[in-house]
Amino acid sequence: MNVLLCSINTLKGLYDISGVEVGQHFYWQIGGFQVHAQVLITSWVVIAILLGSAIIAVRNPQTIPSDSQNFFEYVLEFIRDVSKTQIGEEYGPWVSFIGTLFLFIFVSNWSGALLPWKIIQLPHGELAAPTNDINTTVALALLTSVAYFYAGLTKKGLGYFGKYIQPTPILLPINILEDFTKPLSLSFRLFGNILADELVVVVLVSLVPSVVPIPVMLLGLFTSGIQALIFATLAAAYIGESMEGHH
Repeated sequence: MNVLLCSINTLKGLYDISGVEVGQHFYWQIGGFQVHAQVLITSWVVIAILLGSAIIAVRNPQTIPSDSQNFFEYVLEFIRDVSKTQIGEEYGPWVSFIGTLFLFIFVSNWSGALLPWKIIQLPHGELAAPTNDINTTVALALLTSVAYFYAGLTKKGLGYFGKYIQPTPILLPINILEDFTKPLSLSFRLFGNILADELVVVVLVSLVPSVVPIPVMLLGLFTSGIQALIFATLAAAYIGESMEGHH
């Protein structure tokens, strides 16, 4: 009973997190729903960039690839390697999911540093990277949770739940709690790092000449890419673990 209550409280905590606000926000009223407009606008921009890049990548493939084609093929090969390393030989169906996570987070993180969001004036708040909002990171983490539960149930059926009593039934509470804490750690890690990076840059720009924060901004670009890789790698690892059994 205590484990069930703990699990329910964890799920309720995830729901409450989606309502967390940092600073002012701009909302749209669509029907009876209040929609977070800032995140939608910046997410649409990121999606447009990714779709545009994909169209360019497949528009006119050459037998002897051009520089741009080489770049996109390298990105695809990199995503395949990450998926295969973490998931195993059955990685094929999951390449698109892992690749979407990695590319969306990567472009979102970099957009916070490279795109001039601040020049767009809103009635309330300001635009920033989509991953600078806890709602986005929680949504991505919950998608990952749904993916690894789906992977495990598809591969093993109801036998998937046997992992919760391995290697001994005594660990049942810990194994259940582990699955509910995974999305928490994924979402807070990504949100905290991106928010902290943008805050540091804003403070430095306000305190010192614009040339001084450039090294910090470059470091931020590097760490933003690393955060995208960490999220995608952990997502692939969780999917691989659910398909192979408890480790």
